[in-house]
Amino acid sequence: MTFSIVATDGIDVGIAVASKFIAVGAIVPQAQAKVGAVASQCYANPRLGSLILKLLESGLNTNDALSKALNEDSDKEERQVGVVSIRGDATAYTGSKCSEYAGHIVGSGYAVQGNILTGPGVLERMARAFETKRGELVDKLLDALSAGDAAGGDRRGRQSAAILVLRPSGGYLGLTDTYVDLRVDDHPDPVAELRRLFSIWELTLLNREDPNDVILKSSVASTVQRILKGLGFYNGDVHGNWDEATEEAFKAWAGLENFENKIRNDDKIWGSVYRYLINEARRRGLLIND
Repeated sequence: MTFSIVATDGIDVGIAVASKFIAVGAIVPQAQAKVGAVASQCYANPRLGSLILKLLESGLNTNDALSKALNEDSDKEERQVGVVSIRGDATAYTGSKCSEYAGHIVGSGYAVQGNILTGPGVLERMARAFETKRGELVDKLLDALSAGDAAGGDRRGRQSAAILVLRPSGGYLGLTDTYVDLRVDDHPDPVAELRRLFSIWELTLLNREDPNDVILKSSVASTVQRILKGLGFYNGDVHGNWDEATEEAFKAWAGLENFENKIRNDDKIWGSVYRYLINEARRRGLLIND
């Protein structure tokens, strides 16, 4: 009743999953930075994921870790599991009692698996999308999930989707390993909604802007002062010089909008943050010249 992909690029490990099932992200994905990722589905047994990750951390490869874990599960013929390690080895298992269409594909650094699918094309297109997409692991996972959804996905319909990507110290302010962690628990088009949520997560929390997409503070000082004055963050004159008062007002606004991860300590603003400020001013009906 689910299709998923587990994968790594040697730094990040992650899982993307979708299903006609409430809150699939609460049950299927499990991962550990520097270790690996597991998807346990089709009458999912989350204990398998925890055990497999412990076995991977102890040094076992994915085949041995999966085999050892399944040997402890008396209902393994009802299970489906995909496993990848940070070393790039991957494996998958589809029990004989998983509802058709059920199967898996294992490639270099990834495994795709699914059950109650519209057909094998779901997994084939997921694998192809993952292998051909350029970008970070999160981009490849999202493309693979979208490809599976477009190919028919779960033959019962759509309900939920999730993505989890871990990177050592890659999370909020470098204080966690959670690079991306998003869930759509109940939605008529969950994969599309997951991509929409990711665009907000990326804008707010990820530091992966184009290094050339920057704007000199001095070139937009008047506009920023006018907007921040209208928003109640700046009390000075609109004089067009990016002074200390302007900087403090900008930082106060950025912090309130959850952009503390995007504040620069030089003479530039990220283009993405500036465009957000402009759009916010337009949304509020502020009179600006930009």
